[in-house]
Amino acid sequence: MSRILVTGSADGLGRAAADALLSEGHDVVVHARSQQRVAGLAPLIARGAHVVVGDFTRPDAVRSVAAELNDAEPLDSVIHNAGVWSGPAVMPVNIIAPYLLTALVRGPRRLVYLSSSSHFGGQPSLDGVDWRGRRAGSYADSKLFVTTLMAAVTRLRPDVFSNAVDPGWVPTRMGGPSAPDDLELGHRTQEWLASSDEPLARTTGGYWYHGERLQPHDAVHDEAFQDRLLEALAKETGVAL
Repeated sequence: MSRILVTGSADGLGRAAADALLSEGHDVVVHARSQQRVAGLAPLIARGAHVVVGDFTRPDAVRSVAAELNDAEPLDSVIHNAGVWSGPAVMPVNIIAPYLLTALVRGPRRLVYLSSSSHFGGQPSLDGVDWRGRRAGSYADSKLFVTTLMAAVTRLRPDVFSNAVDPGWVPTRMGGPSAPDDLELGHRTQEWLASSDEPLARTTGGYWYHGERLQPHDAVHDEAFQDRLLEALAKETGVAL
């Protein structure tokens, strides 16, 4: 069984993934942004889940979570699920936090980044991006960036299985009650990539939707864009990948 961190697991797809992985017997670390949100994780904690707390709008809190994880038993996998749809927290939560965790947390051999079909509408430009959340950020851009981060990790860490998943537009708190996609299918692919011993799950560099590997935005596999993104993130955070 694997030790797996699921970020943003207080509700929605993250909670569903953590719940399913616990049921499969995995050692799961759940994450909440505040102590108040931890209360909602009590049923998972009662079943053996460990918990880390940190507000991913704050890079210092992400660093604290990374340090806590490095002091504990090593992780086998991370599902970078935490995300926001709109507002000034888009860049800090959707790309800065997964970048910092990727750079700082030691050990995991499988990294799964939550993307979105919205990434096809993102702009492969870093001009004027507000990484610190002083104004509203572009969700589409953030998902293009995190999908590109996946591909950069694939290139730079050949011993790691790095993949991105589009969970679909599902009826979560973020997606809204009228979202047309399947909530169950929305969390299965990331669980499979994080834990399965099937040969197809032990591949890297994929952009997945409901168990099928698809072609992402052309910029994702542009190594020059990957390098520009990593340089910008390292400059912003002071941490190189």
